[in-house]
Amino acid sequence: MLVGVPKEIKNHEYRVGLTPAGVRELVSAGHQALVETQAGIAIGFTDDQYADAGAELVATAAEIFKRAELIVKVKEPQPSECTQLRANQTLFTYLHLAPDPEQTKLLLASGAICIAYETVTGPNNSLPLLAPMSEVAGRMSIQAAALCLEKSRGGSGVLLGGVPGVEAGKVVVLGGGVVGLNAARMALGLGAEVTILDRSLPRLRQIDELFDGRIKSLYSTTEAIESQLRTADAVIGAVLIPGASAPKLVTRDMLGVMKPGSVLVDVAIDQGGCFETSRATTHQDPIYVVDGIIHYCVANMPGGVARTSTFALTNATLPFVMSLANKGAEEALRSDAHLLNGLNVYRGVLTVKAVAEAQGLSFVEPAEALQYGGLQVSA
Repeated sequence: MLVGVPKEIKNHEYRVGLTPAGVRELVSAGHQALVETQAGIAIGFTDDQYADAGAELVATAAEIFKRAELIVKVKEPQPSECTQLRANQTLFTYLHLAPDPEQTKLLLASGAICIAYETVTGPNNSLPLLAPMSEVAGRMSIQAAALCLEKSRGGSGVLLGGVPGVEAGKVVVLGGGVVGLNAARMALGLGAEVTILDRSLPRLRQIDELFDGRIKSLYSTTEAIESQLRTADAVIGAVLIPGASAPKLVTRDMLGVMKPGSVLVDVAIDQGGCFETSRATTHQDPIYVVDGIIHYCVANMPGGVARTSTFALTNATLPFVMSLANKGAEEALRSDAHLLNGLNVYRGVLTVKAVAEAQGLSFVEPAEALQYGGLQVSA
């Protein structure tokens, strides 16, 4: 199969769909790889490294979209990329469709097979292709919060770890999943006081045992969240409902109980954000202020540590890329229920219930769409 890796074009996005080592694995298995020139140069992957791995270097993304059978990316395709997709082509990348009706419309119109990293599943309802970036984003969220708290950035001037004789800052984490756990681990390591809120009692028990009681755990209710906001220096939004828009856990009215100069970091912004006042920002212009509260809502946080993120992502995606290349999209999807859960758009048909509900659209179950050939389902 001919696999294409274009250069990412989202603002300050330096990750790349495959490392040179990943390309080498594909080529060794008998596949061809097209890589756009300079695709990984910003993070130390030179064109020579890709060429040595067996890739064919091409000058433009347009050539990749024209020739490749399988396109492997990192971030959701921008409108100019969506319009280059074609029927019978497979796109494998993060999509985050629920809060993005324009992208959904364009992908449906393309006729392509679109598989989203964030909804591919693993054993025990895990999300193996979302997990590595969630780990990165969770850890980065504390770095971002610490910087935003500095007075020069408009923050309250609190050092999260405190110093002897001065109390530490307080970090509140909404959600005890992969993002929340990694955020809590980093905050605890800095010496902050940490509280996690979640609605899963088994998860709260697990966190309590994991950290030997050093992290406070609370069952998440509106009252509990509001109470924690009153004393929080930094709040990390780490709530995920796979494939769906994130719930709004902090309303604008709630900002009124927070301390001026405190920080909200919304790691759920890719799915619409879990704070009512959240709007997506970029690494170039990452923060804004609402009612005296600093908001950090960068939609591609792991892109800030793009080299680490690219290695972590390729480690997770490569087995699925190999399966798609070896078997072709349809057979790979039929033979792997976990990969099938990643199918979001199939030949003009939406295949994710949560996205359909968020956007008021109809959908077809992935297996049914495969069985009847996409557009034929709605004929």
